[in-house]
Amino acid sequence: MDKINITSLDNIEAAAKEFVNLMGDDTVFAFYGDMGAGKTTFINALCRVLGVEEDTTNSPSFSIVNEYRSDTTAELIYHFDLYRIENLEEAFDIGIEDYFDSGALCLLEWPERIEDILPYDTVKVEIKINDDDTRQLLISRAE
Repeated sequence: MDKINITSLDNIEAAAKEFVNLMGDDTVFAFYGDMGAGKTTFINALCRVLGVEEDTTNSPSFSIVNEYRSDTTAELIYHFDLYRIENLEEAFDIGIEDYFDSGALCLLEWPERIEDILPYDTVKVEIKINDDDTRQLLISRAE
């Protein structure tokens, strides 16, 4: 398991760069954490590091999925907020499996809503809030 510490918002870009260095060829990343843990904030920093214009990223809360394109690599990035997904049928209705199979980078918030259909090689990223209000990313891959 890999760990990345985020001591403040001032070093979130550095943490995102460290995360990018650990990504490898994986494409589906499931971000777990309590409400307010910083999932959206970290994913936005990650997208900036990956070359997405800063003002184009936000939480896809109302659209469930946002599509971004990296200005540096032209790579497609899908950012999902699955909080409002009520059941697996709704996930199938938005074509979630097609996104997973696309080879594009998929960043998921609230993946526990669709746990049963996540690809076997999904990288799990837990965002823990420490007692001093810093954050730690715990990154684990399928065995």
